[in-house]
Amino acid sequence: MRVGNDIAFGPGKADLLSAIAKTGSLVAAAKQLGMSYMRAWTLLQTMNHCFRPPLVITVRGGRHGGKAELTEDGLRALACTAAWKQGASGHAVGLAQLSKCLR
Repeated sequence: MRVGNDIAFGPGKADLLSAIAKTGSLVAAAKQLGMSYMRAWTLLQTMNHCFRPPLVITVRGGRHGGKAELTEDGLRALACTAAWKQGASGHAVGLAQLSKCLR
């Protein structure tokens, strides 16, 4: 999925969403995927910029560390990707709904 020149969503970004959902942290998700924090942050910023409601909400760290959580739309995007990977017929409907959220 594209918005202008940006890739709004694809398999790599879906992997990042999945890792964030599992770890609750952008730093931990980046480590799990073997990418730098800056790369993960850039991918996340692009996704959140391309979708009207953001897919992930982040809270900056500090003494107690930060956190990252998928929004309902982020969970929907992740479910849509899982259905696509499994070849489910309903994924086209999910993609259509997801594309309505693009800017």
